[in-house]
Amino acid sequence: MLPDPWLLERLVCPVTRTPLRHDRQTNELISDEAGLAFPIRDGVPVLLVEEARMLDGRPDAG
Repeated sequence: MLPDPWLLERLVCPVTRTPLRHDRQTNELISDEAGLAFPIRDGVPVLLVEEARMLDGRPDAG
């Protein structure tokens, strides 16, 4: 399920405070700066670093 477009425009990465982009294939919010993918569960973005997965080829975010 897609998050509300209004909300999506306002969300930022909790690590870098940079904009997130929505990946429709994986239904995740991507932080290119942090190299993290945040899940969307039941239409609700889960912006917890503990719940994010590292993007391939990226060093550990810490």
